[in-house]
Amino acid sequence: MVILAAVIAPLGRQLQRRLAGRILWHQQHQLQQQLARRCSLTACSSRYALSQLHPMWQEPLAVPGGDRQSPIDISVRKSLFDPQLKPLVVKYDPRTCQQIWNNGYSFLVEYDDTTDKSTLHGGPLDDQFRLCQFHFHWGENNAWGSEHTVDHLLYPAELHLVHWNSDKYSLFEEAVMEDNGLAVIGVFLKVGKRHEGLQKLVDALPAVRHKDSVVEFTRFDPACLLPESRDNYWTYSGSLTTPPLTEAVTWIIMKQPIEVSHDQLAVFRSLLFTSAEEEVQKSMVNNFRVQQPLKGRTVRSSFIPFLQNAPPDGPK
Repeated sequence: MVILAAVIAPLGRQLQRRLAGRILWHQQHQLQQQLARRCSLTACSSRYALSQLHPMWQEPLAVPGGDRQSPIDISVRKSLFDPQLKPLVVKYDPRTCQQIWNNGYSFLVEYDDTTDKSTLHGGPLDDQFRLCQFHFHWGENNAWGSEHTVDHLLYPAELHLVHWNSDKYSLFEEAVMEDNGLAVIGVFLKVGKRHEGLQKLVDALPAVRHKDSVVEFTRFDPACLLPESRDNYWTYSGSLTTPPLTEAVTWIIMKQPIEVSHDQLAVFRSLLFTSAEEEVQKSMVNNFRVQQPLKGRTVRSSFIPFLQNAPPDGPK
């Protein structure tokens, strides 16, 4: 995880019903009976505390296991260079792009994942994974917004490309609950020049300003959102960062960020957590989870970190 364009209404309604049960954070109602602990949306740095919590995080949440939760801070010096890590191989077909959905927490760009037309393999992965959707997390200003950090360095936003293991599982719904079920590529965004590839998406976002709005969105190649250098990344075993928080994710965090303009991020911040019918409208900002303890996990890198204190391309 409404009104669709008339030309895709029959298919759209069927697809929406399917997506409603499978989108990462659209499963809150199934977890309310399983009180484990409360999660909050405090920022990654203790200097920044949010004045309000998103309703998603005010419900009882089950944290399965709890030893492999995400996001985390990546310590460059403590990461372990692994020469066995292979280059990432992405094969995305823009024709599988279907729609944008404001689910009340972020906006999701969703892809047809019934075939192996848009896939990820290589890197730390032994299997092939299908692209399901991508989304972003961002802050209310450019000082914070990313979920992961590198040596405690915060970025204004973070992109997540979500894939599921089609070699081992037949459906996303199955993969999301199982070990080695998901692979998520994380890409940091920093403020700089306008990102031309992103602009088509930015132009479409006003149509999904309110919660539960959906608009047809086709022929978008998500590969344009990956950095030029795709061979340098960190990887670790973690979880979804939204309910149901299952520990099924192999995280692949790109070292090199991409540049986007301040105006492009401003369009993200113009979206709303709330539906058009709600009396009080709330801006969609600070939609990220608090960082989680590493708990003995190893973060591997595909490159030799040397003695870097921070990545050379930090946010401006």
